[in-house]
Amino acid sequence: MIGETVRAKVAGGDAEERAERIWGAPGERWHSSDDVISHVNGDVSMYVGGIAALLLQTLHPAAMAGVAGHSGYRSDPWGRLQRTAEFIALTTFGTVDDAEALIEKVKAIHLRVRGKTDTGEPYRASDPHLLEWVHDAETWSFLTAFRHFGFRRLGDEEADEYVAQAAPVGEMLGAEDLPRTLRGLEASIANYFPELRLSPEARDTVAFILWTPPVPGVAKLGYWMLAAGAVAILPTWARRQLGLPVGRWFDVLVGLPSGKLATVIVRWAMASVRRRPDDEPAAG
Repeated sequence: MIGETVRAKVAGGDAEERAERIWGAPGERWHSSDDVISHVNGDVSMYVGGIAALLLQTLHPAAMAGVAGHSGYRSDPWGRLQRTAEFIALTTFGTVDDAEALIEKVKAIHLRVRGKTDTGEPYRASDPHLLEWVHDAETWSFLTAFRHFGFRRLGDEEADEYVAQAAPVGEMLGAEDLPRTLRGLEASIANYFPELRLSPEARDTVAFILWTPPVPGVAKLGYWMLAAGAVAILPTWARRQLGLPVGRWFDVLVGLPSGKLATVIVRWAMASVRRRPDDEPAAG
């Protein structure tokens, strides 16, 4: 029951058909089941990572303006989540032909997305610099969530492998010279510090993500536990800018235990609806 509900929200009402198109289609794939990216992107810790990535991404005013003005995250939040989940699943587990076709589709959408930030600065969703920020925030968040809540431990060398394996898709979308190591990824994120701030749109989005999520009443506690885990893994500098709890008291007593318990429960629930072991990502 829980697993089927989660799956329907993340993958849509046609989850089984989508799964068959991704995992059942014959053809060459970029990644094997032994690749680190398959382990990370296929684990339910991606739920925590996805929330963390959204929170982190809001701090760039241009990225936030694009989300607020063009993504439909308020009017159709589950639809946006399902599209994101499908992109991650297809580019990680799908055939090369299908993944490349989806990447070209997303690139075409990015070319149409442009506007101005809250202070009037122009932005383009196809800007390589902006695409790098979005990629860096997602890659760091997915990796960090897995290292805290994943089904197995991940060493530093494997963390570097994940960063390297995630980079090509980001570059195919239009980002340039993405980092291939965790240290390089963290340095790349640090380069954005002068550009980051909490815009009015970001403040509204953070409130929407954390306090008024489009989740049925009975499931809100579970969602908030995942969200608490997401807050706990965010860097201190990001939490300060976002006005979120900072300190080991929150991490040790609330965030990390909540995130761990929630992922254990979701992992158990999702196992009952999977067609075969490790065949579907949790998606973030």
